[in-house]
Order: sequence, then C-alpha cells, then structure tokens
Amino acid sequence: MVISGFLGLLVLGVPVAFVLAITALIYILASGNTVLLDSYPQQFFGGLENYGLLALPLFILVGECMNEGGIARRLMSLSLALIGSLRGGLAYVNLLSNMMMASILGSTVAQITIMTRMAVPEMERAGYPKDASVALTAAGGLLAPIIPPSMLFVIFGVIAQLSIGDLFIAGIIPGLLLGAGFLALLAWMGRRHQFPRNASLTLAQRWHAIRDGLAAGLVPLIIVGSILGGLATPTEAAALACVGAILIGRFVYRELSFDVLWPALKRTARNSALVLMLIAAAQVFGWVITFENLPAMTATWIQSISHSPTVFLLLVLALLLAIGMVLDPIPALILVVPVLLPVATDVYDINPYHFGVVVCLSLVMGLLTPPVGSALFTASALSGVRAERIALLLAPYLGVMLLVLVILIVAPVLVTLLI
Repeated sequence: MVISGFLGLLVLGVPVAFVLAITALIYILASGNTVLLDSYPQQFFGGLENYGLLALPLFILVGECMNEGGIARRLMSLSLALIGSLRGGLAYVNLLSNMMMASILGSTVAQITIMTRMAVPEMERAGYPKDASVALTAAGGLLAPIIPPSMLFVIFGVIAQLSIGDLFIAGIIPGLLLGAGFLALLAWMGRRHQFPRNASLTLAQRWHAIRDGLAAGLVPLIIVGSILGGLATPTEAAALACVGAILIGRFVYRELSFDVLWPALKRTARNSALVLMLIAAAQVFGWVITFENLPAMTATWIQSISHSPTVFLLLVLALLLAIGMVLDPIPALILVVPVLLPVATDVYDINPYHFGVVVCLSLVMGLLTPPVGSALFTASALSGVRAERIALLLAPYLGVMLLVLVILIVAPVLVTLLI
C-alpha cells in the first residue's frame, strides 16, 4: 500500500515534498502505529531545525544579486581577456565563465538559464553552430553542484549531519578535475572541427576587462577564502557574500538598484521555501524509513553481492544514474541518502565526504538526460534547439563526467586530500 501510494502520487504529478509527507502518513495508518501521529509534526519541524539550512536562502540571494548586478557579463569579459585569441577561444570562455558562475550560483538550472542567454548569442555571432554552443553551455552547468558553494552539498550536509564547509572543500579537487576534463575535450574538438579564433584584444581592452572583472571575483573569494581560512562558517560566509554582492552591484557597477533588489528578494524567498519544504518532508520520510529498518535490509542485500567498497560505489553510481533520469537531484538526494549513507559508512567504511561527492555528481547527470532532464529542457526552451539534439551533443561531456566519477571512486584521496 505504501509503495503503491508513493508511486501513484508521483505518476499523478503531485509535488515531491507532498508525496513524501503523504507517504509517511499512509505508512503510519497502514501499519496501525497511530501513536506515531503524535510525533509527526515534531519530525516535520525537526527537519528544519538546523543552523546549516540558513546557508540555503543566503546562497540563493547571492546568485540573484550577482545576476542583477551585472556580474555574469563581466565574468564573460574577464574570461575572454584571460584566454586571448586561441582557436575556439569563445568555447573556452564559455566554460571558464561557467566555472566562475558555478562558484557563485551553485544551481545548475539557474546557471544554464543565465549562460544560455549570455553566451550562446555571442558564440553564434562568432560563427559557432548554435546547437554545439547550447550543448557546451548546458555541459558547463554540470560544474554548479561540485564547485563551492553547492546547494546539493548544503542539503547533503544537513541530511548526513556533516560539516558543510568540509563538503565545500572536498568538492574543490573534483571540480577542478572535471573542469580540466572539459577543457581537454574542447581542445580536441576545436582542432577536429576547426573552431574559429577570437578577435585579438588590444592591451587596453584586456586591461579594462581584467580591471572591471576583479570586483566580480571578490564574491567567490569571500565565500571560499573565509571558509578555508577558518574565519567564517558557510552560513556566515554566505551572509558576507550577500553584503559584498549588494555593495559591488550597487556602488561599483551601479546596476543593482533597489527596484530590482525587491523582486530578487521575493524570488529568493519563494525558491528557498520550495527547497525547505522538501527537506522538512524528507525528515518525516527518513524517519519512516529508519523505523522500518530499510537501511539494514539494504545493507544485507548489497553485501550479498559484494564486500568491496569500490564495487559498492559503482553499484551506487549505476543506481543513481537511473534515479537521476526520472527525479531532480534534490528530491533524489533526499530519498537515497537516508538509505545508502548508513550502509556506506557502517558496512563498507567509506568516508562520508567521499560518498557525498560521488552521490551529488552522479545525481546531477540526470539533469541533462531524458526523460525528465529539467536543465536539458531549460536549455532547449531558452535556445529553441530541440532537446534530442542537445542530448546527443552532450554525450562526450557526460562521458568525461562519468570518467571523472570512476576516477573519484577508485581514488578517494582526490576528495579527502584537503579536508
């Protein structure tokens, strides 16, 4: 009854947060343990009673302020000045700008929305095929959940009761490794398809772009520097970054007026409420899963297949790739972590930070794969290119990401080295 209710609600298109909350109620009523109803509101509230969750709305607000303050355009210009007139230079600029935006937004869909509007027209004017430009822009969005700050890392840290700051640090090397893999792929594609070269910038133009973009780089520097330096928690770093983004957008670039700040605050409140509702419902659902002893049963089943931590993580990778094709990363993360994390840490002695990076990277691939692929369809809707065509051109980038995931599974030191 519980499984049928869960699947039925999903098929009917009920929001995932309500699916989780209603499924927990179905379980309580079906099992006859109606005494659990007394704890239901407490468990719901307990899912939000976590200081680390304050970082979520603050990071969302940072992204809004950076977007409205004209930061994205200046990051593009800064990247162009750094790249110069290399063959396929705009492709490199697109990817580097995506990496910079990833260090600010932490949201794949938001990043693809901004970059599709900004980078694709520029690449078209320079002679790049539109479909290839859209595919590259979408692929760059894969960096958002791994380069700090990361919304998925914040949610994983809350669910797993881990340090969000250490999760951010754990994502630095994997993020750089993924970015390097994409750059190598672009170098090969540029030679094979003879990408056009950028127009050469004069020394004055390059200096202007670098000088204008330095202020934009202060915001990610505040976030990463304050956390790495031990000066602030991730929540405090997010608050400092908010102040920095508002001051830079208002007084340095003079594009962040109070007329646009109020709508940005409303969007932040709305998006934060959606995510927080999911987390609260997940607490109730996880409570039911624990009560039913599902992690222990899952551990017994997986142990019957293999006792190797590497094989376990490869099985998890295959499972999450399948789940990511039908669920967005946040609800998928909320569903699988309470079940799989105890198995990974208690049975296979896997470092929880290593497990978290693998899980978040595995799930985000689903954003760009059918049949759900919200980021894929976002890129399609904004660009007018068919989703099927974008998915086909994304195959090499997804292959690189899969290779990086396998490397991280085999060599966990790449995740744990800095923490």
